[in-house]
This record gives sequence, structure tokens and C-alpha cells, in this order.
Amino acid sequence: MARVFVAFLVLAALSAIISVAGKWWGRSIALAGHSDDTTIREVVIGNNVLAVPANMIRFETARRSGVTARLDLYARWPQMDGYSNDARDDFNHAGNTRNILFLSFDEPIMSRDMSGRFEPIYRALIEGEGRAGPGGLTVYRFSEKSGYVDEVLVVGDEDGPAPFVARCLSGPAARESLAPCERDIHIADGLNLTYRMPGELAGSWREVDAAVKKMAAGLLQTGQ
Repeated sequence: MARVFVAFLVLAALSAIISVAGKWWGRSIALAGHSDDTTIREVVIGNNVLAVPANMIRFETARRSGVTARLDLYARWPQMDGYSNDARDDFNHAGNTRNILFLSFDEPIMSRDMSGRFEPIYRALIEGEGRAGPGGLTVYRFSEKSGYVDEVLVVGDEDGPAPFVARCLSGPAARESLAPCERDIHIADGLNLTYRMPGELAGSWREVDAAVKKMAAGLLQTGQ
């Protein structure tokens, strides 16, 4: 009887463990690498501190406070929020939805961001007059010797002091990419932000750029 009782206790314990593990594993599969945890993580890059909700951090291993060289985030447009149960279809691109922005913070490797590189660098790499794009953008072809294969340069407010400048994939590569347009901006001393957006949002570039900068300013805890 004692042996039967012990065996019963062992089976009961195993059953409880399997039940708990099953629930955890099932939830993990359902989240598919995402997290709905909104706990704030304080991340240090160089001399800058970012306070970021865990559900905006793309990769599980990065969802912690501490020092890093690079931090990858994602946010839903136009809400500019992280993953949640209500937003799971958007983050899983269900039904071919493309409204997720991908953002990366790191220390700059160039003294100028893309706006600042337009005249001294990109101007020499494009050819032709450019064609009209959505939302008042001008789309330029890169020269064959530029090294930017299957990419175009899109420019907005070209005559302004800080034009909007982004590189976008073209052709089949653009159609296959979730976010084919890339732009980088300096948002603080020693901190660079690169963001990628879906081509469908190109016509809303002013709103997207303003929202990204506003979000970055809200996350940044050090001087801007």
C-alpha cells in the first residue's frame, strides 16, 4: 500500500508538472517569439539610456535591462505600440498586412545621418532627373557604379535644410520585403536610429518620420 501511495503521489506530481509545462509551452507557441509584457527595460547604448517596454523589443534575448551595442524594436503603425493580443495579426502579418515599423538603435558609424549625406554623398551616386513618387517624394535611380543594386533613393523636401532621405528596394525584392524602405537619423549625441517601413507607407512619410522621432524622444532618458 505504501508503494502504491508513493507511486500515486509521483504520478500526481508528474501530471501537475506536465500541465504547467503544457500551458507555458502552449502560450510560448501562441506568442511565436513575441511578448505582451509591458515591463520597462532600461537599456544603455554608449552614453545614452533608453526606457523601452519589453513588448516593443523584437528579440527575446534582448528583453532585459543592461548595456548593449544595438537594440532592435518594432512598432505598429499608426498606434506606435508594441505587441499585444489585440495586435497579434498585425505583428504576424496575417492576411499580408504590412504596417509594422522596424527600428534599430546603435552608436553612429558616420558623422552625418541620411539627410546630411544627401548632398555630399548620395547626390553623386544618383542619375537622371528623378520621377514623382507618392506624397511629394522624388524617386532617383542609383548609377550602376554606386553599389546599390536593386535600390532607389527617395527624397522629400529636397530644398529644405534637412530633407527626408531613404533608400528603398525596388522590383521583386521590394514586393517580397515586409519593410523595403530604410532611413537613419541621429537622435542624440552618440545615438543613431535606423528605421524600416513598408512601401505602402511611403505616401505618409511625413507622418511616419514625425511619429518615429516622437517615439524615440519618449524612449530616450538622456539628453537629446
